[in-house]
Order: sequence, then structure tokens, then C-alpha cells
Amino acid sequence: MDLVGVGECRKFARAKTGARMDARRAVFYGVCGLLFAISTALTVAACLSMSAMGEMPMPGGWTMSMMWLPLCGQTWPAVAASFVGMWIAMMVAMMLPAAAPAWWRYGEALRKAGHKRVAMQTWLAALAYFAVWAALGLVVFALGAALAMLEMRMPAFSRAIPVVGVVVVLLAGALQLSSWKAHYLRCCGRAPDCVHTVLRSRAAAALRYGSRLGLHCCFCCASLTAVLVVAGVMNPLAMSAVTAAITLERLAPRGRFVARGMGLVIVGIGLLMIVRAAGLI
Repeated sequence: MDLVGVGECRKFARAKTGARMDARRAVFYGVCGLLFAISTALTVAACLSMSAMGEMPMPGGWTMSMMWLPLCGQTWPAVAASFVGMWIAMMVAMMLPAAAPAWWRYGEALRKAGHKRVAMQTWLAALAYFAVWAALGLVVFALGAALAMLEMRMPAFSRAIPVVGVVVVLLAGALQLSSWKAHYLRCCGRAPDCVHTVLRSRAAAALRYGSRLGLHCCFCCASLTAVLVVAGVMNPLAMSAVTAAITLERLAPRGRFVARGMGLVIVGIGLLMIVRAAGLI
């Protein structure tokens, strides 16, 4: 075969490989889009359910969501399970746009390294990723329920909650501006680098990889998650804003600067909360 023929064969092989990759990408992001739509629908349903339950007026001029306390006939395990279920649906909707590209790169890195059952390992990693977020949801519920009990039993503590909220928002803004945030943002960006050295034990390694990525994301999103909790865990506007912020800082070409800009916005919101609490506006 002459050189022209060899060149044509190579071009054909590259085109065929590219077509296969495009097909895999279409299937992968199609499944992610379906999961996003389902989780968004479940989150909207949960928001409507929470709004129908109403809120309890508290000393200090604020209201507390009833999601933190058992209603008539409910047990604490049932309330916790309901909250974690809503939290998982919400986190799937919020984190999928930012996390899906990392999973795609992970799967392609596995394929290039010669691994088999790449799709299974990729989705196992995603399962472990959201298991970490589910564990965080359980921690958030435990803290929220404990605070709710204290607020109901101690009016003085309840009056201090608006001030605590302002402090949390200001600290979250400062965390967005820190090198700690920049470090974990880089960790989430270079996720597949360890494929060749760590991921040799198939399913167990995929779970290990997903859980580590989930931990990095939890740390990276700590400030934005804190703002969401202060604004209202099931507040649709807050969820939309936090989802957009997480996606932008992960996927934008200069995510570090995006994160710092959001930090300045959060600090500004905290200062505005202080001005409003002082009755100046």
C-alpha cells in the first residue's frame, strides 16, 4: 500500500473513532439531562410540599420551616429520611451541570487506560459522589433539627438567629475569596488525573474515586451551601442562584475569578442584611 493509501486509512480510522466518541458523549449527556429533569421535577414537588406546610413565626421576627420538626404522627427517623430524600433530589439537580463533565472525562480516561465496563464504573463513581452529598444532608438535618429544638425552647436564642445568619453569610463570602476555596476548585477541575494509579480495582476503585470527588465538591461548595441553608434549603430562587454559581465557577475558563466575584457579591448581601436589620433601609 502506498503512502497515500496509508494516510487515507488513518484519516478514516480517526474519523470513525471521533464518531464513536461523539455517540458516547451524546448518550452520556442525554442520560444526565434525563436525570436532571427528573431531579428538578422532584425538587419542585418538594418545594410545593414544603410551602403547603407553612412556617412557624419565631421570636426575633423570622419564621422557621416545619421541615426540621416532626408533624403529628411522624417520627424523627421518618422526618430525617424525608429531608435526606429531598436533599438528594435537590443536589442531583444542582450539581449535575457542574459534575457531569468531570464524570465524562473520568470515563474517557478509563477507556484510554484500557479499562473494561467503563459505563458501569462511571455511574458507580457518580453514585458514590451523591452518597457523599447524602451524608452531608444527614449532617445538615441533624444540625438543623437541633437548632430548631433550641429555638423553640429558648426565645433568647431564637432572637439571635438573624444575627447568626448574617455572620454565616459574611463568613461564606470570605471563604469564597480564600486560597482554601481556590485549592478545592482546582481539585475538582483536575479530577481524572489519578485514573492510572488509583483506579485499578474496578468497582471498588470507582466508588473510591467518586467519594473522593464528592468530598472535594462538598469542601469546594461549602460557602455556597451555607448561603443556601441560610436563605432556605427549599427556596427555589436561592437554589437556582446557587446552582448557577456552582456551574459558572466550575466550567468558566477562569473559575477562580468567578468564585471571587461571587464572594464579593455574598459579602455585599451580608452587609445589606446588616443595614436592613439596623432599619436604615
